Amino acid sequence: MVRFLRPLSRGTTYTRLLHLWVPMLLQSVWMLIDESKPWVPALVLVPVGLVPAVRVGEGVQGRLLLTPGAENPGISATASAGWRDRGRVVLWLELRILLGWVTSFFSVWMPIAAYELVKCAWGRALSGVPLLDLLPPDRAWALLAPVPLLALYGAVVGLGELITVCARRLLGPSAAERLAALEERTERLLERTRIARELHDSIGHALTVAVVQAGAARAAGDPEFTDRALEAIEETGRAALDDLERVLGVLRESERPASARPTLADADRLLESARASGAKVEAEVTGPVASVPGPVSREGYRILQEALTNVLRHAGAVPVRVRLSVRADVLTLEVRSPLPAGPPGTGRGSGLRGIRERAALLGGSARTGPDEGDWQVRAELPLG
Repeated sequence: MVRFLRPLSRGTTYTRLLHLWVPMLLQSVWMLIDESKPWVPALVLVPVGLVPAVRVGEGVQGRLLLTPGAENPGISATASAGWRDRGRVVLWLELRILLGWVTSFFSVWMPIAAYELVKCAWGRALSGVPLLDLLPPDRAWALLAPVPLLALYGAVVGLGELITVCARRLLGPSAAERLAALEERTERLLERTRIARELHDSIGHALTVAVVQAGAARAAGDPEFTDRALEAIEETGRAALDDLERVLGVLRESERPASARPTLADADRLLESARASGAKVEAEVTGPVASVPGPVSREGYRILQEALTNVLRHAGAVPVRVRLSVRADVLTLEVRSPLPAGPPGTGRGSGLRGIRERAALLGGSARTGPDEGDWQVRAELPLG
């Protein structure tokens, strides 16, 4: 019994009832003008539904009254984009006024019918209600008084569910809107992946440099070297904090420009950080690095950062050769270092996979692995 009456405790039941009543305001006004033609409002709604902005108003009403508080109401609140959308809006308006008529009938006549049946208990004849006024007076009819109220309850709940289902069908997103929503969701997922990669590259590089520097300082036992190591750790930590603050800023502000990310123009910072960790870095730069397009330059910076981080993490303070070449149509980035003592590629899986993914996103390619006695990371990124 409690479960049966549970809809009476939900606010949605009453907001849906209000939504069903709204069209009857127009109908009531018209009935005061000419009650001999009750079909006129339904006829007027046909051209009204063809107006693109009507879909916005109907969608807002549907979300507010039919699915209040729903995270994904399934009802669109955008203007009609084509004749298919307009036709669905027209059908929706006609269906809405029809269900409004049915709701009004139950809302008015069911309470009256219950009242008239109760009157029988006092010996008064039934009157004023269609069909009931044909029944002979009898006190036993009072026992049927709850039946109209149950019918009203069923109509209110059932019609509310029906109008909600119809709204999702007729005012739901079109195929184009669903595609746009899917593309937007894909963009958000790609952005999350990019941010995760940013944090992995930046923080991972800083931690690797800090660990290598701390270990070297402890092994050296030289106060001067220790001071230089602490200075390098401090500088790398500050740079990592700047990157972390920038990434958090992107999360807080979706419109934050991507130009705030480091580019190959900041590559000297990476090279100096690696040198401060004990690595002997030789860099060769050819071509106009400053002219590299922003997306390519930013991803190239991260590829260089990940390559240097892998060298420090897996090979330690070893000689590193960095070659950066900018030609008319391609950026070539190569990092070579002696092979580590362990098996080639040990422990490098996620970092090297990230390098290949970055290159692939730009339509380029990346190769990693042993080459002529060295460990090589080579990426080619198209500039156009």
